Amino acid sequence: MSFRLRAARVSDLEALYEMAKLTGGGFTNLPPDRTALRTKLERAEGSFARDSDTLSDELFVLVLENVRTGAVRGTCQLMTQVGQRWPFYSYRLNTLTQYSQELDRTVRAELLSLVTDLEGSSEVGGLFLHPNERAGGLGLLLARSRYMFVAMHRRRFAERILAELRGIIDERGGSPFWEGVAGRFFGMSFQDADYFNAINGNQFIADLMPKHPVYIAMLDDDARSVIGVPHPTGRAAMRMLENEGFRHDGYVDIFDGGPTMVAHTDLVTSVKNSTSATVTDLTLTEGERAILATGRLDTFRACFGARALDADGGIAIDSASADLLDVCEGDEVWSVAR
Repeated sequence: MSFRLRAARVSDLEALYEMAKLTGGGFTNLPPDRTALRTKLERAEGSFARDSDTLSDELFVLVLENVRTGAVRGTCQLMTQVGQRWPFYSYRLNTLTQYSQELDRTVRAELLSLVTDLEGSSEVGGLFLHPNERAGGLGLLLARSRYMFVAMHRRRFAERILAELRGIIDERGGSPFWEGVAGRFFGMSFQDADYFNAINGNQFIADLMPKHPVYIAMLDDDARSVIGVPHPTGRAAMRMLENEGFRHDGYVDIFDGGPTMVAHTDLVTSVKNSTSATVTDLTLTEGERAILATGRLDTFRACFGARALDADGGIAIDSASADLLDVCEGDEVWSVAR
């Protein structure tokens, strides 16, 4: 396989723009807008260039590259500390229990409360794989390489990490959740609100959204039925997140009602199980299937490969992976079992 993940560059703008046009809406981290994407890439360039190993408000953009052709065929992003430039809003599902002594009746009502509980967390997002490449496990490589990047730069990420999954979008490109909740107050279509959020942030939610809890029983059936439900194309992503130790803890997206998955960073499977070793052999022919990574910040690279670990802290890898990672004997390589 000739694919590897690497740090994105401003020169990847056009490739990302072409992929952004294929997302189908509701994909805030990858808007089909050249100016917004250029801003992201320039911000990421600054994050890659910052050498201080401390937690700050940073964005890292990675791309999946076909080394044989040079084509960019996928992308993903990491945000180190959300809610610093503007509040990070979520709806939190909770239950209000009330008891009437005169009626001897207990009533439980489900509520949606506007919160900023997740502020300060790190976030993984913006994962998109070109439709023509959705075979061979490349989505898995994109997803898990992010956690290896976290493990390799652990001090730059928070103690908690989240992932927002896109919610249900109907055949018209609208959101039943938005139309049943926030859309009633804004006079904006979901597409307009989602695009505005992608370009300008969601401060307008704080400015205009009522702060009182929303009683779910008062929503129409369409809006109720999609709360916390991922888009059909995101079900596999949700399973992958669950396999990594993420859970849905009652938080949902304020725009489309999709689930927000949360985990303790150090307990994420691919973070916890990533190990570093010194390359001792580049000619391995049979070994354990693994994801391999090397480099730091803008020299980060990751690919599928084979490994054999030894008791002395060494690692043997296959020659194809060595070429993709551009490593030699004596270099450091991180790995996690596939």
